[in-house]
Amino acid sequence: MHEGFLRHARFRWLKIALVISGIAILAYALIDSKPHPNGGTPLGYTLGTIGVLLILWLTLLGLRKRAMTRGRWSLKAWTSAHVYLGLSLIVIATLHTGFEFGWNVHTLAYALMMLVILSGIYGISVYVAIPKALSNNREEMTQTQMLDALRAVDRQLHDAAQPLTQRQAELVQNSLEQDPFGGGLIARLSGRYPRCATLRTFDAIRERTGPRPDVGDDPLERVDALLERKMAMLAQLRQHLRLKAMLEIWL
Repeated sequence: MHEGFLRHARFRWLKIALVISGIAILAYALIDSKPHPNGGTPLGYTLGTIGVLLILWLTLLGLRKRAMTRGRWSLKAWTSAHVYLGLSLIVIATLHTGFEFGWNVHTLAYALMMLVILSGIYGISVYVAIPKALSNNREEMTQTQMLDALRAVDRQLHDAAQPLTQRQAELVQNSLEQDPFGGGLIARLSGRYPRCATLRTFDAIRERTGPRPDVGDDPLERVDALLERKMAMLAQLRQHLRLKAMLEIWL
């Protein structure tokens, strides 16, 4: 089985991060000092120094990704350490503060650090989940192939709509002319297109054909079946574009 960076070496770096965090918590809990340990005490300075060194090391991942090697410090091992030691920084930095927060530059630095860590957590979830979801949604088709299949259905709709009444043909034409993926970034990320002409056309045609049209010689029933097929293809493509947009935003 493929071993991802989160499971690298049987969660070696998760265990190391838990040990480091556990030692920091025990030191904070067992040291009896007044005032209670904070950033200005010996323990506070120690935790602060460890935190700064961790932050500096974490920033090196961008450089490390450009050097593809194997072994103890392979990119997979480095990334695994980056994730788990980065999470341990939450404990180390919080204990460094002594839970003393205020409207000052120290709290600002802490808040910015937490934002970076949260963005990393989001990045991990995106990296792990979205490529698999993209692959499952495509059903072994490329984006180009899906778009070609959609255009083929549009051509069939154009031909099938010729015998319809003028009003019905205009509805189909609206579906053919509208960009089904327009609406900006919000629509793409949400996957919702409330002004979709294809949906309006499908609803109008379905009112005439009934809930279970028999695709026979009736042109309207053929158009209904093609519109239903197009709706399914649009749903697949819109889901593909939504996942792709989420991945691109993270990158």
